[in-house]
Amino acid sequence: MNISSTLKTTGRAALLGSLALAALGSVAAFAQQAAPAAAAAAPAAAPTPVLDTGNTAWMLTSTALVLMMTIPGLALFYGGMVRKKNVLATIMQSFAITCLVTVLWFMFGYSLAFTTNDSASLNNYIGGFSRFFHHGITVSTLWLPGVSNIPEFVFSMFQMTFAIITPALIAGAFAERMKFSALLLFMALWLLVVYCPIAHWVWGGGFLGAAGVLDFAGGTVVHINAGVAGLVCALVLGKREGYGTTNMAPHNLVYSVIGASLLWVGWFGFNAGSELAADGLAGAAMLNTQVATAAAALAWMFAEWIVAKKPSVLGIISGAVAGLVAVTPASGFVNPTGAFIVGILAGVICYISAVKVKHMFGYDDSLDAFGVHGIGGIVGALLTGALADPAINALGKDASVGKQLYGIAFTILWTAVATFVILYIVKALVGLRPTTQEEVEGLDISQHGEVVP
Repeated sequence: MNISSTLKTTGRAALLGSLALAALGSVAAFAQQAAPAAAAAAPAAAPTPVLDTGNTAWMLTSTALVLMMTIPGLALFYGGMVRKKNVLATIMQSFAITCLVTVLWFMFGYSLAFTTNDSASLNNYIGGFSRFFHHGITVSTLWLPGVSNIPEFVFSMFQMTFAIITPALIAGAFAERMKFSALLLFMALWLLVVYCPIAHWVWGGGFLGAAGVLDFAGGTVVHINAGVAGLVCALVLGKREGYGTTNMAPHNLVYSVIGASLLWVGWFGFNAGSELAADGLAGAAMLNTQVATAAAALAWMFAEWIVAKKPSVLGIISGAVAGLVAVTPASGFVNPTGAFIVGILAGVICYISAVKVKHMFGYDDSLDAFGVHGIGGIVGALLTGALADPAINALGKDASVGKQLYGIAFTILWTAVATFVILYIVKALVGLRPTTQEEVEGLDISQHGEVVP
């Protein structure tokens, strides 16, 4: 046996084994060091959006508050200001519009206003068809994933309440003189042809929002839109029988005060809810709403006191509504001092518009839908451009009166022309007004076969 050869062989084997083990150890060590580095270099997966229960709870509450603005708020506000023979017909209009718009919004309106059109050019003006009948929305579908994280069902329902009150506001301009059948047909067409496109222009990804037009909660989409449509309706339908010679004083201002109070409370959902979150900006919008409304009510009251020598109940509640209207576009962009200025100017300007300008031009805007909502919306939209505070909302840094005028002009143009055309279509199909005898008897009995005892 050759021991030396064996030792050499054994030694070489041992050396190779040691080198192999060392190499394996180095690889393992390198792998341990490289793994954390690789993990650090790899991008973290985006967290899956999770329903925000706080935001959702606030939006459910806001939705109920805004619905309360139409029924019973606006129904009582308008119902108290007409003559007794028309109170049921006036309240019926708000209630029926609520039902009609609910069904149309579920079927078509939401999709047309808030989805993206497959055509990029058409998307500037109208949404798509993907959400007709709310197709594709489930209980897990979120609106603004990663931001608000609220259910899309809740967002749609919230926006539905805006779509309900806007056409209901128009009815104040032609109160006591439109056939009920005409009202239903007009409101159905107006919602789809006027409201949905304008909502898309401003809030749904359309050209006005892209141009920087600011409307936090509906000064343009709701109030200018409804006010201008109301004025067109008043002009096309003509004056009420006996206007200017017959006493047309409100039959029950207590109803109107209750209605105005419900509108005021519900408006917190309207404005603060438009933040779509329970946060500091929602709180600012709520405070701004309160300050502007109180300031406008006092401004209207004192203006009337100076001019007519007595402060009226109708005046102070009309001033409050004017403040609510004017602060709507500004509520999430101005600071409380700005809201105070908005309120004072809205109260005085809307008083002049509703009381003086209307009589100067002689049109019969029965319940001042244009004088309060149209003019108040314009005042609020312009002041949003002038008073927006970036410390309240960063979007306010690019605000300008010019951009706001751009939005106002397009809204007035489309609303006026489309409303005029729709009215003449309705007139050709079913007629607009009841007979003179039916109007004199009152719409309660002639349209609905009922009277208030």
